[in-house]
Amino acid sequence: MDLDDLPLAEFAFPGPLRDRLVAAILAGAKTSTSGLLVGYERANEPLPEVGQRSAVVDSGGRRVAVIELTDVRVVRLGDVDLQHALDEGEGDESVAQWRAGHETFWHSAEVRAELGDPGFTVDDDTLVVAQRFRLLHVV
Repeated sequence: MDLDDLPLAEFAFPGPLRDRLVAAILAGAKTSTSGLLVGYERANEPLPEVGQRSAVVDSGGRRVAVIELTDVRVVRLGDVDLQHALDEGEGDESVAQWRAGHETFWHSAEVRAELGDPGFTVDDDTLVVAQRFRLLHVV
């Protein structure tokens, strides 16, 4: 498998958070992730599909692993379950803890700039793209 031919899987923005998330993927602790449906819509990107393989990139832009999507669901933020939160591998022990961390990220200046909405906020009805993946290869 040629990593250069695969689409990129970028977790968070380059920096400490991405480094932690990539380390969790490489360690096998992170097997799920969440994104905002509105982000896909505003970027005019198709939703990811089961079976899709991607190259995970670190903060330096290096391709460090290959993951394959095993499940993709669009769910209300208020309906994200505990197993998904735990499988994100960020150390959260409850959905409330997971949600607080994600709200901090989704309400950040970087996400709001990416969405083109300086006042963007989420609520229970915000649609989230919940993805599960498996680690196929580490470079």
